[in-house]
Amino acid sequence: MAKLIQVKIGEYRSVALFDQLNVVCKRGDVVVLDFEKGFEYGEIVSDPAKVCATATDKAVGKIVRLSTDGDLRQIVNNQIKAKEALVACKRKVGDAKLDMQLVKAEYSFDGSKILFFFTAEGRVDFRNLVKDLAKMFRVRIELKQIGVRDKAKIVGGYGVCGRELCCSSYMKDFHPLSIKMAKDQGLPLNPSKISGVCGRVKCCMAYEYQVYREMSKTLPKMGAKVSSETGEKGRVINIDILKRSVVVEFAEGKIQKITYPPANPH
Repeated sequence: MAKLIQVKIGEYRSVALFDQLNVVCKRGDVVVLDFEKGFEYGEIVSDPAKVCATATDKAVGKIVRLSTDGDLRQIVNNQIKAKEALVACKRKVGDAKLDMQLVKAEYSFDGSKILFFFTAEGRVDFRNLVKDLAKMFRVRIELKQIGVRDKAKIVGGYGVCGRELCCSSYMKDFHPLSIKMAKDQGLPLNPSKISGVCGRVKCCMAYEYQVYREMSKTLPKMGAKVSSETGEKGRVINIDILKRSVVVEFAEGKIQKITYPPANPH
């Protein structure tokens, strides 16, 4: 049975499973990959000693070897050439007046292909652009349209928390996000407060979502009718899920905070 390990392909691409074969490696190692009928480089992002795949998962390629000094020099050289290719491609896009915004370019490790990442509002007919670029660079050209979250992951930056963006620093994949996550955590539904630099809901909204969801099950909802210890009826006007307390408005404008016992852990 193949021993699978997670590898981040190249500089800007996704994480995928590769067959480790007999290559001894550890998290953080740069390796050369046999991938899509060519050679790429990647970084090990999982612990080889731990299982990171299910019985149905399959490898997309194989790890050929740990990178040598020569391999690392080739990677740096490819990165320099990719920057030059990006400038040339932007010029071609401008000449063709295509409605697309180029983000980054990346050479495959073996230099047989250049990938151009771009964003666009809709579909773009870039067939002529591909032909022109293929003639110019004499390698295979691949243009990949990405979304705003992928753009943030590739470009990088810092969030309002002052830390490097989660997506560009350690996240392997994006998880589903929704406004409901912010709502269930009692956060203000202000786009400027709950949106990341990409303009979408912050990835961190999902980190504690399940905890908030479980803890809020035994608390009254906003606007619900509750009773005080004296039996007086009031309406919930504010909820603090973590402190397990609610603010209740009673008759004649009387306000009272009611604290509930800790939720039962499952």
